[in-house]
Amino acid sequence: MDNIDAIAALAALAQTTRLDTFRLLVQREPEGAPAGELARLMAAPPNTMSAHLSILSRAGLVKGERRGRSIIYRANLARLREMTLFLLKDCCGGRSDVCAPLIADLSPCRTKANVDD
Repeated sequence: MDNIDAIAALAALAQTTRLDTFRLLVQREPEGAPAGELARLMAAPPNTMSAHLSILSRAGLVKGERRGRSIIYRANLARLREMTLFLLKDCCGGRSDVCAPLIADLSPCRTKANVDD
């Protein structure tokens, strides 16, 4: 990822409905959600949601897959990973003691059992 790609991704997320939609799609992984359901859940008109999904798609943050008459949208977790790593590259000048709390916070899926080990 380069500066231009990072700026495009961050700009796509710099709007409330798009950010909320992306976060919902991350929660819905790996199944994704149809555009109509996303519009309903976000209380957005279908044409407005379509425009939001188009912006997220152009930024590489979501992918749409046609299934019959519907398009199922999924978060592109690989792109999210690229963006996160781009932002954290050379984190804190290589000082692991400064980065450790940030890295720990990036592990929200860890269960309490894993943390206690």
